[in-house]
Amino acid sequence: MEPLSTEDHLSQPIVDVSPPKWHLGHTTWFFETFILKNFKPGYRLFDERFGFLFNSYYESVGKRLLRDMRGTMTRPSLEEVWRYRQYVDEAMHELLKGPIPEEALELLELGLQHEQQHQELFLTDFKYILSVQPFHPVYKSDFKESTGNIPQEETYLEIPAGNYHIGYHGEGFCFDNELGRHQVYVHEFEISANLVSNAQWLAFMDAGGYSDHTYWHSEGWAWVNEESIKAPLYWERVGDTWHRFSLAGLEKIKPEEPVAHISYYEAYAFAEWRKQRLPTEAEWEVASERFDWGQRWEWTGSAYLPYPGFSKAAGAVGEYNGKFMVNQMVLRGASIATPEEHSRTTYRNFFHPHLRWQFTGLRLVK
Repeated sequence: MEPLSTEDHLSQPIVDVSPPKWHLGHTTWFFETFILKNFKPGYRLFDERFGFLFNSYYESVGKRLLRDMRGTMTRPSLEEVWRYRQYVDEAMHELLKGPIPEEALELLELGLQHEQQHQELFLTDFKYILSVQPFHPVYKSDFKESTGNIPQEETYLEIPAGNYHIGYHGEGFCFDNELGRHQVYVHEFEISANLVSNAQWLAFMDAGGYSDHTYWHSEGWAWVNEESIKAPLYWERVGDTWHRFSLAGLEKIKPEEPVAHISYYEAYAFAEWRKQRLPTEAEWEVASERFDWGQRWEWTGSAYLPYPGFSKAAGAVGEYNGKFMVNQMVLRGASIATPEEHSRTTYRNFFHPHLRWQFTGLRLVK
């Protein structure tokens, strides 16, 4: 958050984007509410009113500020939220000096993973905040939104039919929605070794992809027309050339980079135009060891549903993933904004099909 002005911390242009000040308060609140309050004897809340302001969606914990009202929160001041952060950090350091119950350690690990999620959300949210400001302001001039180019020649990997196991296994951390390792049968398929590039997406646009209803789901076609969608999010024409707004400012579209900021609706339509399809999440996981991933969250053709044997944890922590298993699509991999080593091949990200403010892309199956 170092490059931000005080005013930057409060902006919330759309309901899906949270103000940076709220991210700071919410991640702090998580440690206070789930760890310090329950496991540090004599701990006193920094401010008992902060629970209402910084609770995200945990109904079990109490009432909360509505999501679309986070940008109205002029008080407490930014300075007060930073004092809250320091207060909780110091209390956590004290707690970590002594013997800690296993339950507290598990919550600590979840809290650290949760904060990594919000580090990514901060970048994607703040990119949207900057994008609605005039003059294309810069977050960091050296910020790179891709780490490698897409080869012009398309390569497909052949995956044989068979029974495979998917889902997390091992001793490290995973989220509860990854648990329930189980066997799946997949038919033989071929999956692209690379993400779809900007050059390929430009070809889709030039071919009238956004104006031909035959490529789109009914809901997707309604969304395209209602929102006047003609290109990925952040793309704009400057003269005769397509540019995109990035965290480094306005840049010319680089054909060799992987396309980003597309919805599931757009990903599906592109695959239809190519007479191909999106991989299922099982196919993606089975094949993932054979291709590089991590530049874009990759849309799959799978609805976000529980694995066999899934069960929610008791209490408020059980609200972390299970309650969202409806009307959303699964994305796999990671993005350029994901903290290093935060993701894994079993990680199940999920969003509603119209959303595209994350670094979302796709690869194809035939």
